[in-house]
Amino acid sequence: MVTLPQLWAPILLAAVLVFVTSSLVHMVFKWHNSDYQKLSNEDEVRAAIRKGNPSPGQYVLPHCADQKDMAKPEMVQKFAEGPVGFVTLRKSGAMNMTPMLVNWFIFNLVVAFFSAYLASRTVSADANDYLHVFRIVGTVTFLAYASGAVPGAIWMGKPWSAAYKEIFDGLLYGLVSAGAFGWLWPRG
Repeated sequence: MVTLPQLWAPILLAAVLVFVTSSLVHMVFKWHNSDYQKLSNEDEVRAAIRKGNPSPGQYVLPHCADQKDMAKPEMVQKFAEGPVGFVTLRKSGAMNMTPMLVNWFIFNLVVAFFSAYLASRTVSADANDYLHVFRIVGTVTFLAYASGAVPGAIWMGKPWSAAYKEIFDGLLYGLVSAGAFGWLWPRG
């Protein structure tokens, strides 16, 4: 059986490769830029939100605290008038990407670690089959990176075009992770 300490190199390499791939996706190819649109009255919306002074968090419009209130005429009217949506607010101030990038890298390490764990329990130490390791790790990492896009489209109204791009990102991340593990898998 392959142990997790034997897999430290593919874990680290997979995390680095996913980090680099995601940087290329977002900073070079920029195929997610069209996923975010500007409100035509952005300054007015910002002023209205600022006036309410909400703390950072997730908000829903219109807000309905209890499902049984959905049938009340005033709630039906709010939904009919619109807008209907979800808003995420962050702390005010200049964007500091460093903590987000650190957290993203840690997440990549966690995904690689659990992929390594599963692969170490399903692929024998004497397996010399690159494709077997590739399939296991590629499937797990694809699911880890891509599956979150679907609930966002179903429940939060994220455009399916954006979700499909995130699923494609997950496929890329799965492929580079699988390649790292297949290449560096301990050969018995």
